[in-house]
Amino acid sequence: MTMSTKEEREGKKRMKEEEEAVKARMEKVKHKIMVMSGKGGVGKTTVAANLAFALGMRGLDVGLMDADIHGPDIPKILGIEDKRPEASEGKISPILVTPRLKAMSIGFLLPDRDSAIIWRGPMKMNAIRQFLSDVDWGELDYMVVDLPPGTGDEPLSVAQLIKNVDGAIVVTTPQDLALLDSRKAVNFSGVLKLPMIGIIENMSGFTCPYCGKEINIFKYGGGERSARELGVPFLGRVPFDPEMVEAADSGTPFVMQKESKVREAFEQIVENVRAFVEGKTQKK
Repeated sequence: MTMSTKEEREGKKRMKEEEEAVKARMEKVKHKIMVMSGKGGVGKTTVAANLAFALGMRGLDVGLMDADIHGPDIPKILGIEDKRPEASEGKISPILVTPRLKAMSIGFLLPDRDSAIIWRGPMKMNAIRQFLSDVDWGELDYMVVDLPPGTGDEPLSVAQLIKNVDGAIVVTTPQDLALLDSRKAVNFSGVLKLPMIGIIENMSGFTCPYCGKEINIFKYGGGERSARELGVPFLGRVPFDPEMVEAADSGTPFVMQKESKVREAFEQIVENVRAFVEGKTQKK
């Protein structure tokens, strides 16, 4: 037996063990959701983080996995950049954001915030596999997976590793370019036979605080139109609000705001997501 053959067999054995560990971990998670976007800059990570936070606020146990290896922004958005996960007996403890919300990101493991991750596909898949197999998520009602833009290695890896994903959410803005790419994300889900939970239209309209007029910075209604044309659910639209930017930069989820149109709209979206995933009738 050559050395390369021996290493190859050991590698396959190790991969099989990790896949069995992933299966064992995921059996403790009731519902798994992938949050995707066709392109960057549409607020996908903000939506994923606030979805996970909102589910936790409803008394559910939630895990938020940041699968965006090259742009891990979950720690910043949740205000936990300085946290570091602990490891014991081969298990990694995720960061406890709230008593109901746990999070894991490659961002917690970098030597500093500006470190660049220069990895090819196999290394990224290995990191995602370890997030699923080595992280002690425990018993969860929901796992929300924040994916990088596009339809490349990371979403494919998550879909193949978890296998029984409850469905995917596609985040888009109403502008034509974003909608074009969001259709590709929807088609990606169809090819992999992933249930399509629906499309969220983000940054949809803006109420001027000075004149009270509605200003459609990125157009309006495109996400709903695309959902209708593609025959997938439309989960709702999140209005553009400069305070959302401030909230993300300060590490405060906007769903914690006491009163806002953004929170009101997003709460309805969360209910529609739960209705789909938990098998209830979706609200209009």
